[in-house]
Amino acid sequence: QVQLVESGGGLVQTGGSLRLSCAASGRTFSSYAMGWFRQAPGKEREFVAGISASGGMSPYSDSVKGRFTISRDNAKNTVYLQMNSLKPEDTAVYYCAAQRAIVPVPTGLFDYWGQGTQVTVSS
Repeated sequence: QVQLVESGGGLVQTGGSLRLSCAASGRTFSSYAMGWFRQAPGKEREFVAGISASGGMSPYSDSVKGRFTISRDNAKNTVYLQMNSLKPEDTAVYYCAAQRAIVPVPTGLFDYWGQGTQVTVSS
């Protein structure tokens, strides 16, 4: 089993940056693809970015491509989401999730989820 704990959320102005972290428990972290999702009030949860187990592949949603960067440190059991050029529409609760796969399948089943961290971008 994998437990995930997100951190790094907060309030930032438009154009600012934040880095989210997701710390994972367990010795099998490096065998999981990881993903970041977000859910804004009144909207469905959406895929933001994913990263393969080795870190070599990282798909992004069109809405964040070029602004967000996902990375992972398997030695530290941690996945990151660097968010730059933030916009008010990026405001949401951000969740990290683990998928039993080598490469992430954004529309597939993610087996473990964190509790989420709030990101608010003011205009």
